[in-house]
Amino acid sequence: MSEPVLHMRNITKRFPGVVANDHICFDLNKGEIHALLGENGAGKTTLMNIFYGLYQPDEGEIWLNGRRVTIHSPRDAIALGIGMVHQHFTLVPTLSVTENVILGAETGQLGILDTRSPRARVAAIAQEYGLEVDPDALVRTLPVGVQQRVEIIKALYRNAQVLILDEPTAVLTPLEVERLFATLRALVQRGVSIIFISHKLKEVMAIADRITVLRQGRVVGSTTPAEADEAKLASMMVGRPVMLQVEKAPAQPGEVVLSVHNLKVMSDRRAVAVDGVSFEVRAGEIIGIAGVEGNGQSELVEAITGLRPPVHGEVLLCGRPLPHALPRAAIEAGMSHVPEDRHKYGMVAQQPLFVNLVLSTFHKPPFARRGLLSLRTMREHARRLIREFDVRTPNEQVRIASLSGGNQQKAVVAREFSRPMRLLVAAQPTRGVDVGSIEFIHKRIVQARDQGAAVLLVSAELDEVMSLSDRILVMFKGKIVGERDGRSADRAEIGLLMMGKAEEAST
Repeated sequence: MSEPVLHMRNITKRFPGVVANDHICFDLNKGEIHALLGENGAGKTTLMNIFYGLYQPDEGEIWLNGRRVTIHSPRDAIALGIGMVHQHFTLVPTLSVTENVILGAETGQLGILDTRSPRARVAAIAQEYGLEVDPDALVRTLPVGVQQRVEIIKALYRNAQVLILDEPTAVLTPLEVERLFATLRALVQRGVSIIFISHKLKEVMAIADRITVLRQGRVVGSTTPAEADEAKLASMMVGRPVMLQVEKAPAQPGEVVLSVHNLKVMSDRRAVAVDGVSFEVRAGEIIGIAGVEGNGQSELVEAITGLRPPVHGEVLLCGRPLPHALPRAAIEAGMSHVPEDRHKYGMVAQQPLFVNLVLSTFHKPPFARRGLLSLRTMREHARRLIREFDVRTPNEQVRIASLSGGNQQKAVVAREFSRPMRLLVAAQPTRGVDVGSIEFIHKRIVQARDQGAAVLLVSAELDEVMSLSDRILVMFKGKIVGERDGRSADRAEIGLLMMGKAEEAST
């Protein structure tokens, strides 16, 4: 039996109106990978924020290496040998790898910063743990997988013996995931203990030694990959059986609904983000766009939906050009849009939920007649959608900002799916939602296709793209670098295309 390095006993954390952690007991053995699973709002992040010193528990104890500890801040956690790699990296793009690693832990004499000794140590750590990285490279020039290695080196540089990884594979290609897992195995062989937070059941089964599942702030069970399968884990998370595989009949493509011709779009930094992209989406089919985030997918979707004017090319909906930078025109033409950034483009945070559920149609009957809004009709409409899409909320009148991220996403999906559509543009449609909600959203996307809508799906989740898509387009550096049939697509080949290795993918 491995030596226990961490005991969290009866950890309880209350927020106004909710118990986020309810007497949770969690332990971590030395040199193991312990996965933490749970739906949105299950309490995973709160528990780890307590362990890393970002929150203080209302009840309970933390024991580290056989000694009871009180962790007031991340500085205390780091001093105790605890490191955390957040889902959204905390690197400074304009600094080098070494400068990022030592940030906050600089050394020097007479006001002169010492970078030579830290650089040598960064190189030594990288070599010891197989974390290939150039200590002198600017972070802004590094692929996202290499940036993640820098975050891990930062923790190891501070002598972390317990490493928390929060959704570490969210933006990685399949090959980068394999490399990350090789690194994690090298870490545990050297005695590092890892807490692995993820919603990807397949990856948890592949990498974890043990798995603990939270539901509604409580531990509902612990198991091992040898004793469980993905279906069992999903059922533990949700409390009911979950259909993990998307069931859909073969597509029956009809007329062309969306035509994109030689589209060129600039990024906010005035660099070319979309470079001469052309494709079509027909009624009754789902076209999925795969790619590592940051390869032009966001700008492509914004240009199609009227949120960003292209500098060249055109977008046709049902044969008619869409006016540039006019989202209302796209909506009026029959487009529904689930945006990847729900806070920026999908909701008005301080408005009630029922208002957010009619944002695109509030000016039309039955919600408005002769310029007068019918709040009663809007509330009735909202209550129906809340039931149909299982939006967890006290009522329809609360501010949408007060809901969890997953329920905000379900509200956006409910609004966009609840009106007639010719084209559905779904960008990261299941980001931030739990496995049960993913199942529901996937069914609705397939249902929209089967009812004759054309669907453009953009997702950083390769499994999602491959399970839903009838055809798959791969984007790399602003270009379409490959197209594959969704029924016969090979995961490894798609992964190579995502990394720009088209020649290797075709061999």
